[in-house]
Amino acid sequence: MAAYANLHIAFEQMRVRALRVVHGSPPRGDDPIAIADPPRVLVLGPENSGKTTVSKILVNYAVRAGQGWSPLLVNVDPSEGGWAAPGAISAASVHSPIPTCSPANPLGSAATSAPTALPANALLPLVYWYGHAETRRNPLLMDRLIRNLGENIKEKYDYDAEARVSGLIVDTPSSFGAGTGANDHRHKLIKACVEAFKINIILVVGHEKLNVEMQRTYGSQITVIKVPKSGGVVELDHSYRERIHNYQLHTYMYGQVFTPPSGVTSAVAGGEALSELSLAPSSTVINFGDLTILRIGAETMAPSSALPIGAARVVSEMQPVPVDPSQPGSGLLNAVLGVLAPPNPDENERYDEEILDLTATGFIIITSLDISHKKMTILAPNQGSVAGKTAIVGSFEWQDQ
Repeated sequence: MAAYANLHIAFEQMRVRALRVVHGSPPRGDDPIAIADPPRVLVLGPENSGKTTVSKILVNYAVRAGQGWSPLLVNVDPSEGGWAAPGAISAASVHSPIPTCSPANPLGSAATSAPTALPANALLPLVYWYGHAETRRNPLLMDRLIRNLGENIKEKYDYDAEARVSGLIVDTPSSFGAGTGANDHRHKLIKACVEAFKINIILVVGHEKLNVEMQRTYGSQITVIKVPKSGGVVELDHSYRERIHNYQLHTYMYGQVFTPPSGVTSAVAGGEALSELSLAPSSTVINFGDLTILRIGAETMAPSSALPIGAARVVSEMQPVPVDPSQPGSGLLNAVLGVLAPPNPDENERYDEEILDLTATGFIIITSLDISHKKMTILAPNQGSVAGKTAIVGSFEWQDQ
């Protein structure tokens, strides 16, 4: 923890210098040539190294400093889910310490229809739907979504210079820290993060080889720091992560469900009664034509290196492909769908790949398909209509039990 505290002190000094520049104050005499950029930190490390914990510690230290900082926490790990559902990447401005009492909400709770007494339960994240747990499933799409997040953050900073002073922390997936070959996609995705979020500090958690690699690649332009892995890190296996994904999706639909001990008639968690933390999702029957369902790329896609010499893909990795629920093998039963925001109302501003740049407004699950009547049953967190909307299907599935 001493290493994390030292990092926090250094980041505080960077924030203060950046704020001084925003307010037009002259530099201090004891540090006239110090860089006045706020900390924009990329956290890298192998699996089970505590990257997310380090990110949360640094963010919580900042908001607890009493200086009014509100750093951006960016989650580009689609297997974690962050404030949304597994398969999403997101970013949110944090104004109060993040409570993480449950793995269902690893980065705190986003604003929902449930009462929210804690400010950290009212985060409003910007979410993009990737749809898969592994970044290697569609690295081109992942690259584009990361750059979309960065573009939105840049627009926010251009509008609010003081918000930029607080800096940002980017939590990354373990695939960024360990590659499988010379042509591995992780180098391109790390570069996408560095460019999209204007990273000026790379934090390597407990991995000497990765530290040397980052020093060689970015050491001349970016500060690379290696910190030890926390002693409290626990090894998590694949089956546990699968259970967490199911738990996160259940919590998204039904809310946080706490069972008080026997003999306790009432209890409070974070200032809220436990009975008020549960949600009531809506199960609705809709026509096949009410909802436009797309899949980005083919359902199963071999890497480009596996194609025959001179062969070209019939379906590109970035091409939105319509999915017909009436066709056998559509893969829609129990599938998790990300519902997209409406496209630009101005026809002149439309473009071919606009679907890829739309944010996700929510998630639904197809629980039943009636092919003979061309109807399907969807489970949604509220009763809002999905008619005329567009949704993207990924590889995540969830079955209500």
